[in-house]
Amino acid sequence: MTPTPTATLVARDWAEIQERMLVPLYEAVYDRLEVGPGDRLLGLDCGSGLALLLAAGRGAVATGVETDPARRALARERLLDVVPAPPDGARPYDLLLAFSPSAAALDAALPALRRGGAVVLADWGPPERCTVPPVLGGGPEPRDLDAAVARAGLVPDGSGRVFCPFGYADVDSAVRGLLSTGLYESSSDPAQVEKELAEALHPYERPDGAVWLPNIFRYVIARVP
Repeated sequence: MTPTPTATLVARDWAEIQERMLVPLYEAVYDRLEVGPGDRLLGLDCGSGLALLLAAGRGAVATGVETDPARRALARERLLDVVPAPPDGARPYDLLLAFSPSAAALDAALPALRRGGAVVLADWGPPERCTVPPVLGGGPEPRDLDAAVARAGLVPDGSGRVFCPFGYADVDSAVRGLLSTGLYESSSDPAQVEKELAEALHPYERPDGAVWLPNIFRYVIARVP
């Protein structure tokens, strides 16, 4: 399937503007789990692959799963191993990195992990510590990650919080970056959404025109029994 021009532009906005906002979260998880040479990592919904690049930089062997053709194409431009669906379990992984996955997506990926392998789930932290969801018109409620762990039959093995500020050079970059998250895909009037989002961002503008949106993300670690 060939990505449409619009889908390609949105994917590039994700890769060039938005994806880096989660680097503190990736690094915190990798530090805690001591990801390094010999580790095999599977990234679920890996986007254009920045989390995979960071893991590979530590010596890990990283594979990504991304259903969006445009983002998958960008990840492959980075010479990353990215596939449209989870492996069939023939290649055991040590770590599954998944942010807000659906129950079905998580269930499909778990067979690829070895026993004792780590599963990391992450989502927005406490609403009072996040500025992005309110800007997005209320935004999604943070998922109950502990309930997701229990439902999947995993063994809890710790959790943490990470400060992930979303910083942009200007309002235009902020609008493009936030729209690339996909939270507005259901809108029938993209131009109106862009206008409203730009207006909602004005309180977060700094004197130099930059936009600064502080957030806390929470992650949980679980093990495959």
